[in-house]
Parts: sequence; structure tokens; C-alpha cells
Amino acid sequence: MIDLKTNYLGLQLRTPLVASASPLSQEIDGIKRLEDAGASAVVLYSLFEEQLRQESFELEYHLAEGTDSFAEASSFFPQPDEFHLGPEGYLNHIRRAKQVVSMPIIASLNGTTVGGWTQYAKLIEQAGADALECNIYSIAADPDISSLAIEQEYIDILKAVKSAVTIPVAVKVSPFFSNMANMAKRLNDAGADGLVLFNRFYQPDINLEELEIQPNVLLSTPQALRLPLTWIGILYGRIRANLAATSGVHGPEDVVKLLMVGADVTMLCSVLLRNGIDHLRKIESGLLEWMEKHEYESVQLMKGSMSQIRCPNPSAFERAQYMKAVKSIQHVAATNREAWRPHSGS
Repeated sequence: MIDLKTNYLGLQLRTPLVASASPLSQEIDGIKRLEDAGASAVVLYSLFEEQLRQESFELEYHLAEGTDSFAEASSFFPQPDEFHLGPEGYLNHIRRAKQVVSMPIIASLNGTTVGGWTQYAKLIEQAGADALECNIYSIAADPDISSLAIEQEYIDILKAVKSAVTIPVAVKVSPFFSNMANMAKRLNDAGADGLVLFNRFYQPDINLEELEIQPNVLLSTPQALRLPLTWIGILYGRIRANLAATSGVHGPEDVVKLLMVGADVTMLCSVLLRNGIDHLRKIESGLLEWMEKHEYESVQLMKGSMSQIRCPNPSAFERAQYMKAVKSIQHVAATNREAWRPHSGS
């Protein structure tokens, strides 16, 4: 009997297949379908920092109505109907989800500053969430803010949230640090129970007809797997925090690769939006088939077997892989040049 169990954020999960934050968890029926299809846990869709601010501004507006102390500041924030649920609705969503499914429910907060996260993290814990994922979505676009200040903000948010709750806290981060390994260590030392690698910045596009900047959300492709694959392989065994892989997980082979470099769980979003929730069953059956064929009795035996820490000389390993990649490109270029060269008699 093959054992797919894994541990993540202090939770024992039936398999390493976790549904990441997405519209699929906006309805209770969707959460139930995810569990029925085989998800071992679900990260709820994110509650945004702007929603917490909006609620605060609306309360202040009604308290100050009739005075000149409040102008039109609230108009600068997203309207409540632009989101699926407001703060109180999000808490009720957690409570209802806990009543209908047995798998762990991981709440998600998305923001860039300490703000009201601390207070709301407490409410999320009280609502019954098994863990909390902090998606620190910050694009460093101000040339006057140093990288040190940006990194410290991540640490401050984590410490504030950790001081407010007793449930496990994971941090979803971007890969765009000058030294990702050092940042991972600092988050680990600051108390992160898990790191989710990586969040994706949704880059805008330009509508040439309307001459407007517009969002253009692109679902991930299997090629996006390379980035979390690289960094999980580097970090495995070097930090205490659990490692979750997200972005680019589309098939059972992707799950196998990530487990072998050291992932504790693999998170799925784009593939489920594209192929439907039942695609989870195919991924799990494919994972079992691969493990049986290659005689792996458990996920634990696979985990980290291909990580960097297994290499006697990690720096030499990195350099060797880079050199192999360059040589492979040179081989492709040489082959193409030969194919393009005109042949005599043609």
C-alpha cells in the first residue's frame, strides 16, 4: 500500500495535493467538490488589505456623517461589490466551510503593510481556520525605498501576525529578492511555519483600441514549474519551515519532481481552472502509478532525494548545471545552422 501522507504547517494531510487560493473556493459547494475530488487541504481565496481598509473607512464615514471631517477618501478604495465577500462574510465563509468538510481550511490574507492584519488574523483564528497564509504582494517600484527596507517589511508583517495567533502561519513570497536563500532564512528565523514559493505578479497589458492599461490574467503553464523547483531544491534541509510549491503544477510528473527536490505539498490552481476540479483525481492516480512503477512506498521516501543538499558540493553542482544548459543551447543552435545551410545540388 503506497502512503501519500505528508505534513504541512503541523497538519497531517492525506496527500501532497492542496488546492491553492482561487475562485474555486469562493462557494461552499466548490470547497466540498475539491475535497470530494481528492484535495487534502484548501487555501481559501484571498481577503485583501484594501477590503479591511474599506470597512474601516465606511465605519468612520457613518460615525462622522454630517460633519466636515471626512471628505471623499473612501472613493479611492475598491467598492465592496468588487470583491466576493467583505471581511465579515469571509469569517462566515470559514465557519461554514469547517462545518461541511473535514480537510484543513487555510485562510489567506493579501496585502503589503502591517495595517489591520494583526487584528483580523485573530478573528480568522477564532472563526476556525486551521492555518493562515500571508500573501505579501508588494511590487518594489519606488526607487527611494531600499531593498533592506522592503525585506524588513516582510519580516515585520510576519512577526505581527505570529504574535497575534497560535495557528500556523505560512508566507507566500515572490522570487525577486537579491538573495532568496537569505530571505527565506530570515523568514524562517522570524517564525514562518511554511514558505509558499511563489506568488505571481499579474502584469498589466495595454488596450490599443481604448488606450488604457488593463489587467491581463494569464494562467500558469508547466514551464512555470522551473522556478519553485529550483528554489525548493536549494532550500530543502536548510530551513525548518515547510516548503509549498505553487505555479506550474499541472500533472503527476510535476508533483513527483517537486516532492523529489523537497516540497512538502504541491498547490494547484491554474490546472483546475482550465480542466475542472475532477482533474485532481487524475493527478493523484498518476502519482500513485508513478510511485508504484518506481517502487516508492511513501512520499516521505521521495521527499528531498534530488535536492541540492544531497550533492556533496552544492556550488559545483549549480555551476555544472549552468554549464550543461549553455552547452545544450549551443548544440541546438549548431543543429539548426546545419539544417539551414544550403546543400550542394539543391
